[in-house]
Amino acid sequence: MTQAHTAPLLIELLTEELPPKALARLGDAFAQGLFDRLAKAGLVEQHAQAAMQRYATPRRLAVLIPDVRATAPTKQMREKVLPVSVALDAGGAPTAPLAKKLAALGFPDTRVDQLERAPDGKSEAFFLSYTAAGATLPEGLQAALDEALAKLPIPKLMSYQRPDGTPVQFVRPAHKLIALHGVEIVPVTALGLSAARSTLGHRFLSSGEIDIADAASYDAQLNAAHVLAGYTARRETIRAALLALAGDDRVVMPESLLDEVTSLVEWPVVYECRFEDAFLAVPQECLILTMQTNQKYFALTDAQGKLRSRFLIVSNIATQTPADIVEGNQRVVRPRLADAKFFFEQDQKKTLAERVPLLANVVYHNKLGSQLQRVERVAGIAAALAPLIGADPVLAERAARLAKADLLTDMVGEFPELQGTMGTYYARHDGEHEDVALACSEHYLPRFSGDALPVTATGTVVALADKLETLTGIWGIGLAPTGEKDPFALRRHALGVLRILVEKALPLDLRQMLEIAQAQFAGVPAVSDSSAASLSALLTFLGERMRGLLRERGFSANEVEAVLSQNPTRVDDLMPRLEAVRAFAALPEAAALAAANKRISNILKKSESGTDSVQEDLLREPAEQALFERLRSVVAPAVQRHLRSGDYSQALSILAQLREAVDTFFNDVMVNAEDLQVRANRVALLSELHAQMNCVADISKLAA
Repeated sequence: MTQAHTAPLLIELLTEELPPKALARLGDAFAQGLFDRLAKAGLVEQHAQAAMQRYATPRRLAVLIPDVRATAPTKQMREKVLPVSVALDAGGAPTAPLAKKLAALGFPDTRVDQLERAPDGKSEAFFLSYTAAGATLPEGLQAALDEALAKLPIPKLMSYQRPDGTPVQFVRPAHKLIALHGVEIVPVTALGLSAARSTLGHRFLSSGEIDIADAASYDAQLNAAHVLAGYTARRETIRAALLALAGDDRVVMPESLLDEVTSLVEWPVVYECRFEDAFLAVPQECLILTMQTNQKYFALTDAQGKLRSRFLIVSNIATQTPADIVEGNQRVVRPRLADAKFFFEQDQKKTLAERVPLLANVVYHNKLGSQLQRVERVAGIAAALAPLIGADPVLAERAARLAKADLLTDMVGEFPELQGTMGTYYARHDGEHEDVALACSEHYLPRFSGDALPVTATGTVVALADKLETLTGIWGIGLAPTGEKDPFALRRHALGVLRILVEKALPLDLRQMLEIAQAQFAGVPAVSDSSAASLSALLTFLGERMRGLLRERGFSANEVEAVLSQNPTRVDDLMPRLEAVRAFAALPEAAALAAANKRISNILKKSESGTDSVQEDLLREPAEQALFERLRSVVAPAVQRHLRSGDYSQALSILAQLREAVDTFFNDVMVNAEDLQVRANRVALLSELHAQMNCVADISKLAA
């Protein structure tokens, strides 16, 4: 093979069944690791990555890389040898260290006059230039295999022995290795295996070894052996088959379940199964979850989202007579559904209210008491917040007391993911107010980025109370997030509070809310002793989360800082203020006014004198008189009028009328006049101007 020769390169590692939840990551890491190392060695061009084929099935990791060279091109190398002061002695003769270094580089016979002498920082050094031969595919691939396998994101290593007694560690025992460059085998080894061209097809639908004729025919030959090797292709085949068999019904198809099933089969076939209609009396969330979690089945609902008694399974066996497969899966799922039905019926024998006292036996945190004590704090916070947004405090307190009671039910004990959801079902069964029932599930919202918010006022109040209690308590005992560590999800709770306040435009003050929450910890010394410091730190923490939230919504850093640098504790009007700042920044006068405002801020910081208000008789210069008149008579009244109506955009646009007067003032007026009264009066004028210019946001932050 010549250097110019290129051909597709196929690498396959055949193993025992790989862990399904890790398969996609393992497949991607295996393919990418090999490609990156080969590209670094010059055996493949970077653009070939777009055409690279990644394969991952329950029994194999593989990759097909197009246009791989047999030998990498030669390279022109320039390496530093030694500093001149080390390479030559006092008489200019070569030293022993120089000879040793040249020998290490592979050029022991090189003379000093053949080396390049060039500056190297503050001194001089000798450099060696040479042409390096390109790596051959066998040596480059061997290094790539070793590195890629060592760096695989293996969840847990397994130790085993090869038939010859060689100990090996890998995610699962490996049985075969293919390394084909076109039609030729590349002589490499991995995990005690030597490369060949044979593999195995489907465990049940094919028999005997398969010799891969050449790298390019891998996909087709495996397909003929009932193996759909491409992970993405197999995944989309399953998706299409599920949708086709569902007909007019809807498939409950979480991406995580689709991924897991894709990782469990090599030749997916979808079959329809059924369960008895009697199970539909159980909340459908329970039935769906048990089918997904325990059996990896896909539930079906009608167009309105109501669960159907038929469901779909993805099998690894294709047959014209699937009755045994269908009946076997129906037989397996019945006990699971029967358990769910039993849990549901047993749980309803005791009301949520009867379970609440039992929360005293559940430890929340050793410094913060039991879950019952936590519930009482949340109830106190909810009752205090409710009147502030027009919610019923009685319902809010009742909902807060019942919201965690479903943690003690059998159903939630079996399926923790259903906490809150089951609380709603059981509260309705107990005859609780509908808002109380809904709050049992709504108080967990939002659970993640982009999740829905509580709909009811009661659910909103309890959601805020629950998150504020967590933030205040956990922060108060010194467990604030550090780096990537946030075991109590305080960042998520903070974002939840902020999203509720912003998106629902609730007229609540963050400082007041935290003070209400801290008041509930009066009997917890670990929290109450640090309340002042915690409150200040929590406000800063919430401010940082707010910055991130607003940046995600498309506002620039300068726009966000213009609004948040004033440390607002009311966030319900941040969005209209930001929109107003964005509109103002687009005005032709904005840049000059922002720069002027920055200059005024600096003057006011340095000023030691000033009066409470501007004295007109001390305004000596026409420019300051004109600015004062314009500010007092026209701009300030209009700005305040628009502020009262909440029209922040108009309030800021009015400021544009000051552009000319402000420019003239700074051109014609000396603020630091020798007359101290005049100086103080001018500072007062600038202070009044500054207040108007920053009534919506600190526009100096818009200055570049």
